[in-house]
Amino acid sequence: MKINHSSGDESVSSSVVSELEGVLLKDPHPFPYFMLIAFEASSLIRFILLLLMWPVVRLIEVLGMEELGLRLMVFVAVAGVKETEIEAVSRAVLPKFYMDDVDIAAWNEFSSYGRRVVVTKCPRVMVERFAKEHLRADEVVGRELEINRFGYATGFLITKEENSLHQQILSLFKHHDHPNNLSLYKHQCGGENEHHLRPLPVIFHDGRLVRRPTPLTSLLIILWIPLGIIIAFIRIIIGMILPMSLIPYFTRIFGGELIVRGRPPPPSSGSGDGVLFVCTHRTLMDPVVLSVVLRRKVPAVTYSISRLSELLSPIPTVRLSRDRKLDAEKIKAELAEGDLVVCPEGTTCREPFLLRFSALFAELTDRIVPVAMNYRVGFFHATTARGWKAMDPIFFFMNPRPVYEVTFLNQLPVEATCSAGKSPYDVANYVQRILAATLGFECTNFTRKDKYRMLAGNDGTVALKAATPWMEQVKEILGFFLH
Repeated sequence: MKINHSSGDESVSSSVVSELEGVLLKDPHPFPYFMLIAFEASSLIRFILLLLMWPVVRLIEVLGMEELGLRLMVFVAVAGVKETEIEAVSRAVLPKFYMDDVDIAAWNEFSSYGRRVVVTKCPRVMVERFAKEHLRADEVVGRELEINRFGYATGFLITKEENSLHQQILSLFKHHDHPNNLSLYKHQCGGENEHHLRPLPVIFHDGRLVRRPTPLTSLLIILWIPLGIIIAFIRIIIGMILPMSLIPYFTRIFGGELIVRGRPPPPSSGSGDGVLFVCTHRTLMDPVVLSVVLRRKVPAVTYSISRLSELLSPIPTVRLSRDRKLDAEKIKAELAEGDLVVCPEGTTCREPFLLRFSALFAELTDRIVPVAMNYRVGFFHATTARGWKAMDPIFFFMNPRPVYEVTFLNQLPVEATCSAGKSPYDVANYVQRILAATLGFECTNFTRKDKYRMLAGNDGTVALKAATPWMEQVKEILGFFLH
């Protein structure tokens, strides 16, 4: 690996300047990340348009005009898009896909230096959050988008001499000796030390797409969407009209799969001895899938799902207020009537981590049955924080083959509950640990607030659509495809 650094023989006291695309990332071409900006910050129409421009971009690059090809991608991806939307996608969506493409051997070498600078051919806003928080870069050098006075991107890059990549790099080293060649080149690293270090993992991320939208993957997504919409509505209608006992037989017919492990408890008698199913929270479908497996409608407590999702839900939902006293009374009243489902993480997490469990459930009953929920989808995530929450169930059922894994653990013994003198926090932490061990996940102390703060930035605000009137949510659905 050829590394050019400033003064000093030891890596820890030297500086390194590394290209991102093709060096720290395996893929040298940034096209998939512009596709993500087009899809998540704008609309399906822009996503399709950028894909149609892909052959033109490649032809321009083959002819030796890479700069022109880059500017064409930038223009199609961001022209007319709000700067705040571009920033939100760069913060909440792109890091996950960048992380999946990291070359660990190159990053190990990069991270061994004292001062680390990343250079990207993309607009700096797309890369900076990921490079600094996950690659631990000290500085990020990239192009700047031109933003008009109304806060919208014009689609052009600022071309002033002082904003050129070369000048930006030189300015970083103006008080030190600087490298003559400002690049980090890949080589075949020895296998012994390749995986010595790891970048900081991405725990929270947003967006609808599961896979990095390469040209081929993007084409498959576009071709699938019309059929996926039809299949989604068929699946939803079947779930609404058929008895729970029959739905498992139709799941495989329409491409889904349910994997069940463990033995669920029998239904409660309804005489105040309801079982509280404590589930991990992967998607908004967790309680519905649990009811399908149990073959009976088990009510679920909810916080911020959309009104449309509640309307489409085949099971009863109990909306909580996040007022601890009122919520406790509601949960006790439901348990007096029978079984109930709760997801004490309070929000979903897509990665193999569990958020901190709220201890409220442990205070209300000793009949606790932990249930490990996990899912696999091919194209679309079923939950989002940034908006269009009304489309969550539709996107889940649009996947060609949604798979859910449900693992029932044994009911907690009395000695592991509050009745034996355990504190609610100890009980909640214990349930979190055994569920994480079952799934092979890691426990964290992050909460719902931490998730939204990280996805939203320093101010902690995220555009949620849970309380939006249903007509406005329908408009949002149409706007996703047409805006």
